[in-house]
Amino acid sequence: MKHLTPSIPGDVPSNQRAQSAWRSVRDHLERTGILLVLAILIAVFAIREPAFLNIDNLFSILQAVSIVALLGIGVTITLAAGGFDLSVGSVAASAQMAASYVLIVWHGSALTAVAACVALGVAAGLFNGLLITRLRVPDQLATLGTLFLLAGLQLIPTGGRSLATGTVLPDGTEASGIFSDAFLALGRLRLFDVVPLPVLILVALTVLACIVMETTRWGRVIYAIGGNETAARLAGAPTARYRIAAYAASGAIASLGGVLIAARVGRGDVSAGHSLLLDAVAAALMGYAVWGAKRPNVFGTVVGAVFVGVLLNGLTMLNAPYYMQDFIKGVLLVLALAFTFSVGRPADSRG
Repeated sequence: MKHLTPSIPGDVPSNQRAQSAWRSVRDHLERTGILLVLAILIAVFAIREPAFLNIDNLFSILQAVSIVALLGIGVTITLAAGGFDLSVGSVAASAQMAASYVLIVWHGSALTAVAACVALGVAAGLFNGLLITRLRVPDQLATLGTLFLLAGLQLIPTGGRSLATGTVLPDGTEASGIFSDAFLALGRLRLFDVVPLPVLILVALTVLACIVMETTRWGRVIYAIGGNETAARLAGAPTARYRIAAYAASGAIASLGGVLIAARVGRGDVSAGHSLLLDAVAAALMGYAVWGAKRPNVFGTVVGAVFVGVLLNGLTMLNAPYYMQDFIKGVLLVLALAFTFSVGRPADSRG
């Protein structure tokens, strides 16, 4: 006869303790993995180049990523609603050209230029939303069409030339207006000669967007639509109006990024905004890996933008070849997402 050893109350088998410990470590890595990688990057760059931690350099990084982060927030809102706004780069580029036109050609004020840009962004967002909800055009195709539409439209008023004081317009007249100091301050002013104004604008908008998306009914409905639009509609939510509002918000935020571009460079640059879309999308997707969210979230998007900014600034300070930067950025994005989703995946679901 086999003798059974009585179990002692509270005695947990070692394999169960090991599994529990691994789950705890896995959950911790899932939540903090991308932040740990960011901290490691900062440490490595600081060791290799001590000037990396100079306060001016750190704020320079934040100023550089502020526009990408703003556009990424817009992309995040549309992702949360189950869509995908590919037009944010063109909206920002068109907005900075519109601001330049108002100031230099129409001799408008800084307030008028900002208002015109925001109006343009909202109009582009509404156009996207109506294409998607009323004409049933898929999100990516609708916003891709708007991307090309705005990319071409911004070139027409100046005949494809950048716009600055003294530029000769297609009708033969010369643009004689200037960028006012009030407008330039939006992109160049530093609070206490240290903190750039665009960084403060990003912080304020990030806080506002986090509150709206995470704590209000509007944000909860947006996430519900992104999770299951049919269920949200059956529950009584006006899904079409919410999706249109999401794209309008994305357009408005992207146009604000265009304002900051124009205020920073001090002219209407026809080449501005070409790389903004990919960087904004990368930041929004990297946000999935922040704090184990696994969903679009504003805070994660801003962290993703900072991650990319730190990486590019550090590589530049270390004199890394420019042609390697996009490759390294892509590798880290893929690894961050793969790590986050594979770590958080239950062991028994892995084939």
